Amino acid sequence: MHKGSCLCGKVTFEVTGDLPRPSACHCSQCRKHSGHFEASTDLPRASVTVYGSENVTWYHSSEKVRRGFCSICGSSLFWDPVDQDKHDWTAIAMGAFDTPTGTRLEKHIFVADKGDYYEIADGLPQHDQ
Repeated sequence: MHKGSCLCGKVTFEVTGDLPRPSACHCSQCRKHSGHFEASTDLPRASVTVYGSENVTWYHSSEKVRRGFCSICGSSLFWDPVDQDKHDWTAIAMGAFDTPTGTRLEKHIFVADKGDYYEIADGLPQHDQ
């Protein structure tokens, strides 16, 4: 069981099972939403329980995706495909998990859009999109 929360604790969550290896997304939307690049792990919806979901505000950042954040403290928490019939998973921001998580980054995605103020030097695979 893995647990986590937003900064103020009004939204908490539990995940059953091991956490899949997360990816770090450097796209402009993730950078603007999180304030830097965003690392998240994709989980089957059935393995995630959210408490305080009435405090989650969803922002539809595109026709296909919505982003969930705490409406009290603003913490970035979730990245969710809108078409839940086709996609039975949700992503949770790694920074919201209590540690230890027992996992490590797998790869970097959308590196063509990364900020100019940092370098990616961890040796992990990098994908332009």
